[in-house]
Amino acid sequence: MKTLKLFSLLFGLSIFGLLVGCGSHSTSENASDSNGDVRKIKVAYDQASKPISWLDNAGNPTGYDVEAMKLVDKLLPEYEFEFVGTTSDDLLVGVSQGKYQVGVKNAFWTEERTEKFIYPKEFLGLSSIGLVLKQENAQINSLEEFASAGMTLAPIAANNAQYTVIDEYNQKNPDNPVKLKAGDTFSVDVIQWVNEARVDGGVIIEGPFEKQVLAKDGPYHNLVNEVVYNEFNVIKTWPLFNMKEQKFADAYDEAIQKLRDEKKLNDLMIEFYNRDLFEVLDQVER
Repeated sequence: MKTLKLFSLLFGLSIFGLLVGCGSHSTSENASDSNGDVRKIKVAYDQASKPISWLDNAGNPTGYDVEAMKLVDKLLPEYEFEFVGTTSDDLLVGVSQGKYQVGVKNAFWTEERTEKFIYPKEFLGLSSIGLVLKQENAQINSLEEFASAGMTLAPIAANNAQYTVIDEYNQKNPDNPVKLKAGDTFSVDVIQWVNEARVDGGVIIEGPFEKQVLAKDGPYHNLVNEVVYNEFNVIKTWPLFNMKEQKFADAYDEAIQKLRDEKKLNDLMIEFYNRDLFEVLDQVER
């Protein structure tokens, strides 16, 4: 009888030990899962689009879009961003296919892209868009004046958001349209085309014009007295999210709004664009 009681006691202790051990193991897994709740996010960026996004001399990603997303990352402890440098075309394909969860490339809004990407509620930044012209045409300050003068425009690929900007103008001004031609490639070297008089003007973003022409180390700094940049609009720019990333896009919305309220994006704008485009936000229609 004593032997039976002793066996029962030992058996009970063994079962208790196993249960405790299982409980401890379960707690450890839960802790591990808790620690692993931080989700890694691949943020694609155009690595050759200074000052919007590029690789600096140390090989680190930077630029307005990149640094703004780094600030977003700091406000989202549940996510960890990995910045992946790539081309503009690969970014669009990669985000749409889920290779990247989000991409930044100074992207404008277009109806076509809403079928492939999630546009969040809150925009990322602002971009000045203008015309590159020869110095003798520096008096042309708007699309209306450009069209009225019968000037020719450098071709723009139909899938380039800049094409949409001009096309929207033409739809609103059917009696005074810009001569818009769809190009075979995503973009052409508009500065060179204008300089060679192949066309009268080309559409370009202010930042790249400054880095290519105005900067002393720019590839076209020799043309600084030959060509001009005349802004005709300021447009909101957006990150592009994969279609399955609505929850992530919602988290981004909260973070970017906080950054905007704290004026941290204004500081980035001045750092990378040498001007605060948020000052004209109330005049931005698009």
